[in-house]
Amino acid sequence: MKIEIWAEVTCPWCGLGSHRLDRAVERFEHGDEVEVVHHSFPLSSSFPVDETFSVRDALLRRHGMGGSQAEASTRRIEALAEAEGLTPYRVLDNLVANTDLAHEFLAHASAEGKNREAWDAIFRAYFGQARPVFSMDDLLDLGQEIALDREGTRRALTEHRHRRHVRDDAARAQRLGATGAPFIVVDGTYGIPGAQDSDGLLDVLRTAWNASHPLTPATGADAAVCGPDGCAVPAHS
Repeated sequence: MKIEIWAEVTCPWCGLGSHRLDRAVERFEHGDEVEVVHHSFPLSSSFPVDETFSVRDALLRRHGMGGSQAEASTRRIEALAEAEGLTPYRVLDNLVANTDLAHEFLAHASAEGKNREAWDAIFRAYFGQARPVFSMDDLLDLGQEIALDREGTRRALTEHRHRRHVRDDAARAQRLGATGAPFIVVDGTYGIPGAQDSDGLLDVLRTAWNASHPLTPATGADAAVCGPDGCAVPAHS
C-alpha cells in the first residue's frame, strides 16, 4: 500500500503530521507492506529569495497574528510535538524564508533514491536543531549528512533541474483536493487534510487495506461449520 504526504519544509503542522503518520504506520498490522513517499507543497514562494524572517515577523506579515496570539498558537504546536515524542521541536523561535530551493533539494534527493532520508533530515535540522535550510550551503551540508554527492547536488540546484518536478508535485496535490499542507493520500483513494492524530490515521490505513484486500470466503474442507452458538472452521486431522 502506498501513502503519499505533501508538505512544506517550514510548516510546523507538516513536521508533526509526518511524525504522526510514522507512528500510525508503526502500529499498523501491515506496516511492513506500506511505502511512504513525501512530496513538495511549497507555501513560501512569495517570500524574497536570500532573506530570512523570524516566525514572529512572518506570522504578523502573512496572518496578522502577533504578540500573545502568536505565542499561544506556536507554543501549542510545540507542546503537542513534545507530548508525542518530538523534542526539541522549535517553532516560534525559528526562522522562515523562501523554501523553493529546499524543495528542489528534496526532489534531487528523491531522484537519488533518498526521499525519506532527505525529508527526515530536513525536518530534524529545521525543527529539531533550529538550523536554516534555505541557502545553497545549508542544503549542501544537509546533503552530505545523507551521503549525497556535494558537487552533484550543487550542479542540480544551480541548474534548477528539479524545479519543474516540484511544481508538478504541488499541482498534482491540488488536483487531488489539497488546499494546504500537510495533505495525505492513502492508496490513491483516501485524501486526508491536515495533521490528523495517529489514531485517526491508523483507522484510515485499516479501512484502505480492507478495501483493497477483501477476505476470500472459505470453501470445501475450509468452510465454516455453524451451530447454535456460532461458527468455526473445522480442525483438520
